[in-house]
Amino acid sequence: MSEFLTVSDNFLRKPTIDFHTEEPPAGLHIEIIREGAGPEVKAGDKLSCHYLGQVWNGNHFDNSFDRGAPLDFTVGVGMVIQGWDQGLLGLREGTRVVLSIPASLGYGDRGVPQAGIKGGDTLVFVTDIVKVN
Repeated sequence: MSEFLTVSDNFLRKPTIDFHTEEPPAGLHIEIIREGAGPEVKAGDKLSCHYLGQVWNGNHFDNSFDRGAPLDFTVGVGMVIQGWDQGLLGLREGTRVVLSIPASLGYGDRGVPQAGIKGGDTLVFVTDIVKVN
């Protein structure tokens, strides 16, 4: 269990997050909840990931679990926020990971107001790496 948060370990099921601190960890914080045994993620790989996105100690703003389909994207090439591009590299297919992403690697000072993300918000993504191609 982390000093910062606890996440349920139900791979491919919508996670729950319990925060233990008001303040997020400094910088990009990567915490493996479940280690996968599949191929390792490298820059340029096409990934299929389920995820839940939440503002630190705040509301959920998006998740793929409710839509019933993972997100497909190429990692390490700028298709997703920098926190994902950096935080998913080196992990393995089948991994559930928590990424605590500071604003500088997320949506910066502008945020995404329509999604409930204020400028400067730290984001938390629980991400299940379903497939690495």
